[in-house]
Amino acid sequence: MKNPIKNEIGTVFIPVSDIEKARDWYCDVLGLPLDGEIFHGHIYVLPMKGTGIVLDSKIYSDERVSTVPMLHFNTDNIEEAFHYLKGKQQVEIVTDIQHGHYFNIKDPDGNTLMICKC
Repeated sequence: MKNPIKNEIGTVFIPVSDIEKARDWYCDVLGLPLDGEIFHGHIYVLPMKGTGIVLDSKIYSDERVSTVPMLHFNTDNIEEAFHYLKGKQQVEIVTDIQHGHYFNIKDPDGNTLMICKC
């Protein structure tokens, strides 16, 4: 039987405690408009290029908070990205720029995310 599973990621689910707060935070960090709909009261699909991101407050629990990066957001200029996010009060920067290539931040629930020079 031919393998029916594709070697591609469709979307990443991120557990969040407050869907509206998470939507606002992610849209602000990524420079996205706040024009999408919250589905079923707990799901927000971020309008991404490539692999999708779904914020979901129904799957949230303290045990599901990721303390290691579950994904990274691309940037062409790591220094500019670092200073841009450093200027945002609601963004917790976890590391300085590492090896001139990446740094980590936390979302409002404590999920660790990476910003990486591509």
